[in-house]
Amino acid sequence: MTTHHPIAIIGAGLGGLTLARVLHLGGIETAVFDLEASPTARPQGGMLDLHEETGQAALRAAGLHERFLAAVHDGGQETRIIDRHATVHLASEDDGTGDRPEIQRETLRGLLLDSLPAGTIRWGTKITGATPLGDGRHEVTLADGGTFTTDLLIGADGAWSKIRPLVSPATPAYSGLSFVELTLDDADTRHPESAAIIGGGMLFALGDQKGFLAHREPGDRLHVYCALKTDADWVTTLNPSNTKTVLLRHFEDWDDSLRAFITDADGPLVPRPIHALPVGHAWPRTPGVTLLGDAAHVMSPFAGEGANLAMIDGAELAAAIIAAPTDLEKALTAYESALFPRSEEAARESAGNLELCFDANAPHGLIDLMTAHA
Repeated sequence: MTTHHPIAIIGAGLGGLTLARVLHLGGIETAVFDLEASPTARPQGGMLDLHEETGQAALRAAGLHERFLAAVHDGGQETRIIDRHATVHLASEDDGTGDRPEIQRETLRGLLLDSLPAGTIRWGTKITGATPLGDGRHEVTLADGGTFTTDLLIGADGAWSKIRPLVSPATPAYSGLSFVELTLDDADTRHPESAAIIGGGMLFALGDQKGFLAHREPGDRLHVYCALKTDADWVTTLNPSNTKTVLLRHFEDWDDSLRAFITDADGPLVPRPIHALPVGHAWPRTPGVTLLGDAAHVMSPFAGEGANLAMIDGAELAAAIIAAPTDLEKALTAYESALFPRSEEAARESAGNLELCFDANAPHGLIDLMTAHA
């Protein structure tokens, strides 16, 4: 016998969890499905800066803003921009007055997970596809051969969404930029020079269409993304035995203090090609289904909007459903009418900032942008 869920959320990321939490506060329960075996099955990534009008607004709607403020990383809004010679061109301190506090993604996700009733999330459930049944209902198929039906299917399942094909043929394209993620542990003791260069918050070290984006995290850890403009298949040349050697060749004429991010890295170095959906990605109103977060508008991280947009997507979709619980098409129309222009603006900014950070003039374009914002 096939199980029926009135509202099914595919993906227990920040957007899906925000949606489930705000609906819960509105008296509407959901079923959330995630392919991970548990909340701790994999690392959740580094630091996030939550914006007042998006991520923080979503947390207010979720009743979690005070708990968020108690968990932010003090000093995390400090920013430095340097060149390949480690010359500092811009440095702004975190004086406590900024409106984009930093928090670890894992900590933020934990706040959302703890706010949901037990049993809301079905861990270890891999979705393989979904089929329209008419009148907005869908049947969802699982990797173990099972199925369930739902009146409202929400794809919160990331860049490679299994739900997106129901509404759009678009797929993310390679942006031309790849990251290699690395960490340095016990930084103040074992890597004091690297810790000093990064400071208390975010570091941009840019030049020659490459660079390092680094952040200090709680727990005395440095989280670094080594960024390179490369061919799409470049990551296939990397393996654990040669990753450091390959990366160092790209940074031969960079200051030794920056090359040390690579030579001193602890643990595995993880390649992360950056993909994005087309700017302005949208879809026609499709009965009984919609998307949020990266499933709807995955973009590069250079607008700082990925998590923020996912969370405000979830909060606004929940508000639309609560306002029209017996007319889901009205709710989805209202949600998407705000979603599309908001995500298009952020995606355009993200694409522009990527080029700005990795053009021939870097880091000066980014310095000009930050100065103008200030």
